[in-house]
Amino acid sequence: MIIAVDGPTASGKGTIAKALAAHFGLPHLDTGLLYRAVGRQVFLSDGDPDKPEDALAATSFPDALLDDPHLRDEETGGLASRVSVHPAVRQALYERQRSFAMQEGGAVLDGRDIGTVIAPEAAAKLFVTASVEARAQRRFLEMRERGVHVTLLEIQDDLRRRDARDRSRAVAPLVPASDAMVIDTSALDREEAIAAAIDAVKSRLE
Repeated sequence: MIIAVDGPTASGKGTIAKALAAHFGLPHLDTGLLYRAVGRQVFLSDGDPDKPEDALAATSFPDALLDDPHLRDEETGGLASRVSVHPAVRQALYERQRSFAMQEGGAVLDGRDIGTVIAPEAAAKLFVTASVEARAQRRFLEMRERGVHVTLLEIQDDLRRRDARDRSRAVAPLVPASDAMVIDTSALDREEAIAAAIDAVKSRLE
């Protein structure tokens, strides 16, 4: 059984995907982490994330980079959004994601194009979304807990830029799959969002 969880940055899709994996006993892959690793590698290599050749070269990042704490930084998230617009980068990471999705027993994957590109045959597809204001507030609190100094307005502006890039890119834009179940977490707390997602998956499987 494959469960696809898509949605924009800070919508809660990662939290929901992890909870679904635990509930249904499936392995989980945060595909956004792969793109963050590419963005981070471009930075470490003094490359330009807007140059296709620099971004493609960074897809050969060492596996150890996936444990780099800087992958969760806002700056790295912005780099990930920039490298993800390049078709060659998406193709280079496609097989890695596809292999994970097709393993025996199934898996839960979260990202931006799981239900539309990586695993269109997924048994259940969720599109998790929330308002920019709600998402920015969550990210602001998260950053403050980590001791990162950034204003709420800066986060809102960054999220809007990322959304625009993700939704307008020519290859695998951020859009709900035609058969995806949309969950708006703007007014939901963590437990409510998880419960809604579990119920949605169960209803689709039934």
